[in-house]
Amino acid sequence: MRPAISTTHTYGHLHHRAKQLTLFFLTFLLLCSNGLTAQSAAAVPDDAEVNDSHFHLTNYIQEGTDIHKFLEIMGTKVGRVALFGIPLQQQWSYRNSGDRAPAYYLESDSPLYYYSFTDAFIAMAYKSLTPAQQARFDPMITGFNPADMYAVDHIKRVLKTFPGVFTGIGEFSIHKEFVSAKIAGEVASLNDPALDRILDFCAESGLLVILHNDLDTPFPKEGKPPAYLEQMKALIKRHPKTTIIWAHTGMGRIVRPVEHHAAVLESMLKDPAFSNLYFDISWTEVAKYITATPEATKIAAALLNRYPDRFLFGTDEVAPSSQEQYLKIYSLYDPLWKLLTPEASEKVRKGNYERLFDAARRKVRAWERANLGAQAPPSAAPHQDIQVHGAENPGNRR
Repeated sequence: MRPAISTTHTYGHLHHRAKQLTLFFLTFLLLCSNGLTAQSAAAVPDDAEVNDSHFHLTNYIQEGTDIHKFLEIMGTKVGRVALFGIPLQQQWSYRNSGDRAPAYYLESDSPLYYYSFTDAFIAMAYKSLTPAQQARFDPMITGFNPADMYAVDHIKRVLKTFPGVFTGIGEFSIHKEFVSAKIAGEVASLNDPALDRILDFCAESGLLVILHNDLDTPFPKEGKPPAYLEQMKALIKRHPKTTIIWAHTGMGRIVRPVEHHAAVLESMLKDPAFSNLYFDISWTEVAKYITATPEATKIAAALLNRYPDRFLFGTDEVAPSSQEQYLKIYSLYDPLWKLLTPEASEKVRKGNYERLFDAARRKVRAWERANLGAQAPPSAAPHQDIQVHGAENPGNRR
């Protein structure tokens, strides 16, 4: 005789299983949906207003914004960003400042020193991203001493250790107000063979160069020619196959635009010997000069409209904590954007970045395949534990 089967028990069991399967299926769909949404949001936005050719993730004590948080700050307004730290570390000397820890180079008389680990840090932060997120960044190598003949070996070592990551070098400085004199060791020079070796290798490998070099010294005597202009021009001419972006058009916080600044730039822009030279208009200090008066803005706009292929927008922000802080300079340039032609505006804000950095990406990946025996990986394994700890809002103090 067969045992009696409880139909009530069977129905209840099947109903419970159906509820479990339904819940599992809905959860699976939700996770897929969230994943696709996050992946889509991380991809380069088609309607982004601007690309940033000059951004520091960390500051002078190697603290800053977590790269995942920075993606949120970029949102859909910023498409792509040239990503680097700062190659200099401010020393904390107890004899100089006691318990007060300096976070900026103007807060201490102690020296700055080259901090090569910045390159590994930037690479690992980049590798912690998904492939779609990585597509929004162009990491740059900065942790080398441009007065050191071994600097090229450091750059090659970084490419070998992190193939498929870096697009260029910089921002690095040769002559920079208040900074150059504080760096421990030999002072960098535009005439140094070590710098020539670096730029020769960049021509060979395709690495894009972002170089900070003040046109002049602070508080120059009236009537004297800019101190470093001719040396800088000679350097660029010595390296015609190296793509160079001259940061801030040669200006600084104290180093004001030289007399007839626009004319000085135009003399190079119209000379075929400088066809490899570009300028970025990054840094709020530069924006203040350009928008100081309606006449100054008109002069700048006229230059950009005549040479729309040769200028790039950048923020030069350092470890921002909000989009408002990050894009302050973009708003400062509102009077300039209004005076540009639609073609010039698009190129300065976005197109020139894409053209130059895309070309550099292709060349560097080809060099890696040919010289390192390594195929640049299409993506990197995530390291979700990478964080940038420290100051929540170091501000744009560069």
